[in-house]
Order: sequence, then C-alpha cells, then structure tokens
Amino acid sequence: MDAMTRPARRKRVAVVIGAGSVQCAAALGMWKVLQREGIEIDLLVGCSGGSLYASVMALGYDLDACERLTRGLWTPSLTRRRDLRSMLSAFMPRLFKFDGAFGMVDDRPMMAALEKIFGDRRFEDAHTPLHVVATDLQNGQKVVLGEGRVRDAIRASIAIPYVWKPWKIDGRLLLDGCASDPLPIDVAIREGADVILAMGFESPYPSRIRSATRFAFQVNSIYTNNLLRANYAFHNLAHHAEIIPVLPDFGRPIRLFDTAEIPHVIEQGERATEAQLPHIRQALEAAGV
Repeated sequence: MDAMTRPARRKRVAVVIGAGSVQCAAALGMWKVLQREGIEIDLLVGCSGGSLYASVMALGYDLDACERLTRGLWTPSLTRRRDLRSMLSAFMPRLFKFDGAFGMVDDRPMMAALEKIFGDRRFEDAHTPLHVVATDLQNGQKVVLGEGRVRDAIRASIAIPYVWKPWKIDGRLLLDGCASDPLPIDVAIREGADVILAMGFESPYPSRIRSATRFAFQVNSIYTNNLLRANYAFHNLAHHAEIIPVLPDFGRPIRLFDTAEIPHVIEQGERATEAQLPHIRQALEAAGV
C-alpha cells in the first residue's frame, strides 16, 4: 500500500490544563464540548490547579462528579490553619531544625481532601495517559510525573511557594509546577501529540495585600503570569504540532476560593472551546501521516 492509498492516521489530541486554581474548572466545560463533538482525548497534562482536572478526567470521573469534587476541594478551610512549627523553624532554624521544606499553611486539610478524592489511585489506573508537572526545589527544573500515586503528584504540583510545604517524591522536594511552567505545552509535544488544546489562565491579583499568605499569592501571580506569556509565545513559534489556545474570558476576577463561580467558570470554558471548534476540526481533518 503506497502513501496515496494508505489510510490517514487519526490525529492524537492532547489537552493541557495550566495553573489557575478555581479557574481550572473551565476544563470541565472544554471536556463537555469535546465529548459532545465526539473528539477523543489521547493525552492529559496538568499543572498546579490544572493537575486536579487533568487527573479526574484521566481517571474516568464523570462531569457531575468532577464539579462536586471541585466544590469539596477549594474551600477556605484549606488555608485557615497555620503551620506553626514550619514558621518557627524558619525564624529559629537551629532550635526547630529547619529542613528546607517551608510553608505557612498546614497541609493536613488539603491532604484529607485529596485522599477523599483520589485515595490510592495510581497513574497506571488512568483511562487516558496522564502527566502532572511539578518543580524541583533543589535545582528549579521542571519535573514531569507519570507514575506512582496521583494524589502525591497533585499535592506536589499545587504546593504554592511559601503557602504549602514542598512535597517529597522519590527523594526530591517538589513544589508548584507553575514555578517552572504554568502551561506545559512542551510535555504534549514531547509525547507526540498532533493537536494540542492548551487551556491557560492568568492568575488574579489580590485586591489588597493584608496578610503574609496574600503576599505569597501576589508574588506567585506575578511570576506565573510572566512565565505563562513567555512560554506560550515560545512554543507557539517553535512548535511542530498544532497548538490551539483555549483561553476563557470570565469577565471578572475569579479568585482561589470562589467556588460559587464554578458554574460560570465551566460555562466560559465551554464557550471558549466552542469558539475554537472550527480550528479544532480543521486541525483534525488535515491529512495524517
């Protein structure tokens, strides 16, 4: 069979969900459109808050369950309790034996929420190949996780600097994936995706900086937004795959615990995906190789 008669290979579709806390729920709107259009997802990549949605999609949760899980995770109780020992170790490192893992907020409520959602489910349990991005605290390198317990990978990927402690996996202290790449398109390129749907978000800035945690969120938003713009511009110029940006416009700031906005966030994710459907169809219908 020669090249003229050989059937075209189906394009491999990747969905990349970037950092953005509650904004990342827009990925459920994208998922709804792709399911309705019969567009299969061959790879899921998540970073920071996006790792949660990439994971629930890859593990086969349905849309309603995903929305319930979102409401159960992003609650103010996540940051209400301070990690006093960690803070004391930072100010009195010799007395309290500072170990390099610092966070102002006790991570036990977060771990309890992740345990309830994911339990001991592993990457190997995923229906769709899944990759979660974190950052190595020691050398700043991007770390792509694709095996082991999903909850550990997410815990590492959402470890916002100064807020939650880094998380140890295979002997490495890992923190928020957005510190190295808030929209890791290159992971999908490396895995051979032909069409990449990249859903990214700019982090909102606090209206007022009235606490140390708000200061940490402000710093995080500054470098995340700058990295997002720079990395997307680079990959858009240097890619070998079709990269289609899906950038929801929420019309107003969506902050970390605005769970009441989740229906609006999902709707805007749906609208942003529908707006790109002509480009998605065109990319998928182009002759495969």
